[in-house]
Amino acid sequence: MKCLSSFLVLFLISGVRSFDLVIGDIPDEVENLIDLEMDGFPSSSKARNGRYQRSTSDWGYDGDLVEDDDKVGLYSYKVQSTITSRLANTMIQAKMVNNARRPQPIMFDVQVPKGAFIDNFTMDINGITFTSHIREKSEARKMYAQAKAKGKAAGIVRSNALDMENFQTEVNVPPGMRIQFQLHYHEMIRRKLSSYEHVISVKPGRLAKHLEVDVRIIEPQGLRYVHVPNSLGDHFNGITTISKGEKKAHVSFKPTMAQQRKCPKCSSTAVDGNFVVQYDVNRETTGGELEIFNGYFIHFFAPENLDPLPKNILFVIDVSGSMWGLKMKQTIEAMKAILSELRAADQFSLIDFNHNVRCWRDNLVSATPAQVEDAKKYIQTIHPNGGTNINEALLRATFILNEAKSLGMLDPNSVSMIVLVSDGDPTVGELKLTTIQKNVKQSIKDDFSLFCLGIGFDVDYDFLQRIATDNRGMAQRIFGNQETSLQMKNFYNQVSTPLLKKIQFNYPQESVSDVTQSSFHNYFGGSEIVVAGKVDTENLQHLESVVTATAANAELVMETLRDVEELDGFMKKDKYADPEFTRKLWAYLTVNQMMAERNAAPTAALKRNITKSILQMSLDHHIVTPFTAMLIENAEKDEIMLADQPKDPRKGCCPGTLGLTPNAPNNNKGIPAWANVTAVPVSFMPEQRSPPVSSLSINRVDNDPHFIIHLPKSQRNICFNINSEPGKILNLVSDPGTGVVVNGQLVGAKKAENKKLNTYFGKIGFYFQKKGLKVEITTEKITLKDGSYAITLSWADTGHIIRKQLLISVKKESNVTISVGEEMSFMVLLHRVWKKHPVNVDFLGIYIPPENQFSPAAHGLIGQFASEPEVSIHHQTPGQAPEKPQAIMEVKGNKFTVTRGVQKDYRTDRVLGTDVLCWFVHNSGKGFIDGHYRDYLVPHLYSFMKKP
Repeated sequence: MKCLSSFLVLFLISGVRSFDLVIGDIPDEVENLIDLEMDGFPSSSKARNGRYQRSTSDWGYDGDLVEDDDKVGLYSYKVQSTITSRLANTMIQAKMVNNARRPQPIMFDVQVPKGAFIDNFTMDINGITFTSHIREKSEARKMYAQAKAKGKAAGIVRSNALDMENFQTEVNVPPGMRIQFQLHYHEMIRRKLSSYEHVISVKPGRLAKHLEVDVRIIEPQGLRYVHVPNSLGDHFNGITTISKGEKKAHVSFKPTMAQQRKCPKCSSTAVDGNFVVQYDVNRETTGGELEIFNGYFIHFFAPENLDPLPKNILFVIDVSGSMWGLKMKQTIEAMKAILSELRAADQFSLIDFNHNVRCWRDNLVSATPAQVEDAKKYIQTIHPNGGTNINEALLRATFILNEAKSLGMLDPNSVSMIVLVSDGDPTVGELKLTTIQKNVKQSIKDDFSLFCLGIGFDVDYDFLQRIATDNRGMAQRIFGNQETSLQMKNFYNQVSTPLLKKIQFNYPQESVSDVTQSSFHNYFGGSEIVVAGKVDTENLQHLESVVTATAANAELVMETLRDVEELDGFMKKDKYADPEFTRKLWAYLTVNQMMAERNAAPTAALKRNITKSILQMSLDHHIVTPFTAMLIENAEKDEIMLADQPKDPRKGCCPGTLGLTPNAPNNNKGIPAWANVTAVPVSFMPEQRSPPVSSLSINRVDNDPHFIIHLPKSQRNICFNINSEPGKILNLVSDPGTGVVVNGQLVGAKKAENKKLNTYFGKIGFYFQKKGLKVEITTEKITLKDGSYAITLSWADTGHIIRKQLLISVKKESNVTISVGEEMSFMVLLHRVWKKHPVNVDFLGIYIPPENQFSPAAHGLIGQFASEPEVSIHHQTPGQAPEKPQAIMEVKGNKFTVTRGVQKDYRTDRVLGTDVLCWFVHNSGKGFIDGHYRDYLVPHLYSFMKKP
């Protein structure tokens, strides 16, 4: 290789890191090198003042470049990002040339999102290519030392703690030479406030002949919306284009050079900020979405339409002297807004601290309007001064919560949390951070969550991350400026709506392995839980998951079943989709989880073992972590640069992003057997999913609506129809003895046939008065109501809701079974029709076993037959059709003609049904039912009926 050395400085500021690389000065002979080739483009040279100048047309761009005073031209600045199921792969490329008459430094400076993994960096210096490799840190340093001894290496990296992650490369480039930089990184886009937000830093630093940001989104779940806010400023209104399909979208930002200028005659660029793409996906199932591809599965879980859990929240606010001025003013403004958003079911209190600790209330109080207003007045009187006693403030907060729990003041279904707001390190009381972390952990135990807001850059943000992660929470840095109040409110909104607690994900152990964190303390509305693992697709056709959780008014068991090959066709057809997205997401989650576990490791031996695992994962998946380094070298491997990421110089390293909740012991027999259904009372779970479907001995109402009453003693089936009007509500069961009501509301067909408008059950309501529970089933959803609380599953779900020993089991697009202990059960069957059917509509059928233990007072169109009447059928004669003979029926003192016919039972075959022979009673069951069918009309879906 021809001798080429340069001055190169490579910085990586990645949450806790930056580094310098140095290569010697440019010798004179290098300036006269013959043209080399770059990226396969043939190059040419032009003499200028006795030196060689690279042609600017080599990269395909003709015309003048705009140069700053340094005579550096930016040919192109390109960002390409592809999101495949939340996994974003981003490439940033810059092509530059030195048009000056002297060597000078050219910098490649980009920002990488915090938490992203850098996986590749390449650099071409006038045709000499440097590529990257990931090595174990000590090995990389050894290789660096050997190269350095030969004068062929760069300087080693040193790290500094910063919140943002900058990647900077500076190369001293001879005149006329070109250089290309290309950085690759990937990250998982996390959902916050009901939106995924992909942020790309676009700071080219100068006008570019060609500037482009190209983002493609591929989401198999389907895209709900795609939005690009005007984050770069009004200067670029109307330039971004968005093309959105059902599952794919393309976002393009291509300002011309004239559009990039700050003003028409300016030589500086207005492109300086973040390009943001926001989107969300469709969600059909409460149990989440399973995506399986290339031997890995990803489980996305973000249920909606759930009532919030009550919360017990303590705000712990730093009012030390460093908070004086704008910080305190903005904090007070934010706290007043946050207090106004507390719900009536919430309990709260305030603690403010400097060198002393003060409590607004020594105990939790209900968030009544009067208490909220009093708390706002208290906040308004705060005047910052003194030192910072974080340890005592947090221990006081945990004492208040622990005392409230021991006194039985906390709702068992509530969520307890502490929100700490601080701008500095402890200066009073306990100063050792590891001791504070240990004290808080011992006091909180596993009962509460701690969330930390660090204001400004004086606070030890890494400590806040560790202490929050250690206690099932998270931390966020708040920048101390005019937007502090908004940042605080946005953070609070992320944790203000707990929807579920004690969430456990279960998969068949014989089919999956290396599953990431599967037990979570809380789920907050607008967020998303993601679980990943390896799956044996060679010996498995379907993968099933069971998620159990505690909701505001019920225990949930949600099942999901997916074909392991379901995504194959979709992924292979899309040329932009990343075929490695499942593997990368699994590795991303696994490495982050291991780093969080390492922080919490109680022994040095365990910490060493976890470190080895992180290192191996880093090498296997070619990502830079605190235990690896990126070697950047030329093809001949005789010039080496080292991109290093040392440990966090502050106590501990590798801030993880996942809160850990120990898995509960697997001592329950669940549904199925491998599921660890920790939140479900097992005593009434097994064998209660549905009435036995093998028997036809059941009372049912289906189709238009056709009633079939089974009489066990005489082993007869009696049928009748009810011809009523759409909107009318018929009582099926009304039992004041057990407090059970079942009513059905009729819906009409789209149009009449043969001058008759058919009606069906479009909505069925169940009222269990003694439990205070109501269940509403429509053709769209299933809702359980308990007072003011409600929980909903859709027909796209497979799952269970458990409340007060009432079990609701939903089988996707098929049926719902309601079981009340062992006393009674009901099945509601869903009938779907073609959406554009000119006549028919979706409707419901209901099946009630005669074994249900109703009281003697039970009545209703079906309930009255809980006590079987004496029925006599005689004098059978041929009918007009041979298969429909007629007979005389005597029942309840009435005598009338009935016809032998066939009705359908759709439980086992929802399309064709099973034939059921029965005696048909004409005139809407007149004579067989008590009174007239109009006597069974009730005003509301949960009304008891009056006996006719």
